[in-house]
Amino acid sequence: MTPPDRAALPRRSSRTALPRRSSRTALRRRSSPAVSRRRYSPAALWRDLLRPWRTRRLLEVHLLVLVLLAAVAASALFLSCRQVQRNADALAAREAPAVQGLAATRLAALRADQEVHALVAGNLIGVAGSGETYRSQLSAADQGLSRIADRTDQDLGTVKGLLATYTNSLTLGASLYRDQPLMREQKLEEAHSLLTRDRVGLVPRLDALQRVQLRHAEATAAMGGVQRGVWWLAECALAALASALVSALFVLRDRCGRDWNAYLLAAFALTVLLAVVPLMTVSATEDGLTRAVGELRQITEVSRRSGPEPAAAQRRVTEQSEDVRQDTDDDAWADRVYRGTLAAGLLAVALPALGLGLRLDKDYWRRL
Repeated sequence: MTPPDRAALPRRSSRTALPRRSSRTALRRRSSPAVSRRRYSPAALWRDLLRPWRTRRLLEVHLLVLVLLAAVAASALFLSCRQVQRNADALAAREAPAVQGLAATRLAALRADQEVHALVAGNLIGVAGSGETYRSQLSAADQGLSRIADRTDQDLGTVKGLLATYTNSLTLGASLYRDQPLMREQKLEEAHSLLTRDRVGLVPRLDALQRVQLRHAEATAAMGGVQRGVWWLAECALAALASALVSALFVLRDRCGRDWNAYLLAAFALTVLLAVVPLMTVSATEDGLTRAVGELRQITEVSRRSGPEPAAAQRRVTEQSEDVRQDTDDDAWADRVYRGTLAAGLLAVALPALGLGLRLDKDYWRRL
């Protein structure tokens, strides 16, 4: 049998090799690192995760999730900012003046006693104008208690009665019995006993009131566990809201071929601001309250350790009281941030609802 003619055999055309080359090239391209990175990119993974969902249902779920998260975040943020603002207002209007007033009353009573004994030691009783200092100190102590009465829930009746009795004994010893040394000495000793008697005197009772009032101030300035929990809830809800907004923008561009939604972009920017600005404001307010409470502790300690120089202690208390006022007044701008947070929270709820609601109405709901 003769071998077949080579011309009769079918030639292997070069066209048949092209597909193999192209298939190898395509396979090489598919297995390239860039394609692999695109396949396993966050966008591709999120696209694969959302693939079982229909577009309309997916947008409706995003709309519901966005509105719920925005409502939770805005409510928690509103409650947290409002509580911090109330704490700052309460410390500035009630707790700090009460602590300062008790310290001033204690020092005024001690200085009045010191001034009277200085007059007696210098034989200045009866000299014109010699008793103005102790009278002004007694008046300051009485006015201080009167101002404290509406700033504290503590019972000041006993202290007011002791101060009135002390004032009467001191005044009698310094003026009425100035020509009767024995009676004057007895009245001055009685006044000193009313002032310093252990546990029942005016000064020990004022010390007890100062301790209680300082604890009230510290509790008012501190952020409790529930308040911190609500704040963390607000921040977590804002983080979830930002993620949901990014997902909604991705779905609109990937599934619907739409450009960036202005409502959702504005809501995203507003979410970032809500997560940052109120947090910075609350942190600054807490620092101011902490400094104010530290100053109140120093005021209390200065009034307790006045020693033989109550006048110097009074000057220090006055200076530190001014520092407390400045620390509490510096937080007045937080009220404007609180009002801005309320308005921004309402917008954070409305903008996603408008953005996705209008798109759904235009593309899907009108066709039903």
